[in-house]
Amino acid sequence: MSVNERIPDYDLDDLLVVTAPEQLRALADPLRSTLLELLLERAATVNEMARAVDRPKSSVAYHVNQLVDAGLLRVVRTRRVRAIEERFYGRVARTYYVGALSRAEDKQVVSRINGLAEAAAEAAAAHAADELRCTLVHARIPIEDVREFWAEVQALARRFAQIPRAGDQVYGFAAGLYPTDAPTLPDTEPATDPRD
Repeated sequence: MSVNERIPDYDLDDLLVVTAPEQLRALADPLRSTLLELLLERAATVNEMARAVDRPKSSVAYHVNQLVDAGLLRVVRTRRVRAIEERFYGRVARTYYVGALSRAEDKQVVSRINGLAEAAAEAAAAHAADELRCTLVHARIPIEDVREFWAEVQALARRFAQIPRAGDQVYGFAAGLYPTDAPTLPDTEPATDPRD
């Protein structure tokens, strides 16, 4: 699996910690999330994004402007087409990470962002067609190991996003790490001598 080509085709930061209310609201909108995802592939014009999501150009332009105003998108290059300057938009960062939130209303906005729920809905057709590849594993591990493992998962997700685009099918990659109340075995008891 080669990642020699530069994906996306513009420079961007690796990480942006998001805490501002306008950024959180922008990320919580499903169409805006889709637009941000598209721009992981390459920079695009409003017209190209509108065609990709099958929405009116005016509607997509509104959402692009919201993302620009929130500091999540920016113009990465322009070109002249006849008498009009065409703008190509790109993400500010490859990964948007929701940082510590202090306002209750911001926490409510973030609680509506659930990538696993979205992935489950997207995966329903693949499950019905027996084309779903997934795994679910539970482990009782310390929080330090959780943080280390999640950093590895994020690196894998970035690698997935940088695979050169080809083929006719778009694939989703979802990962989640969350506390559960899954059962665990009790700690082992010390061995006792059967003669006791």
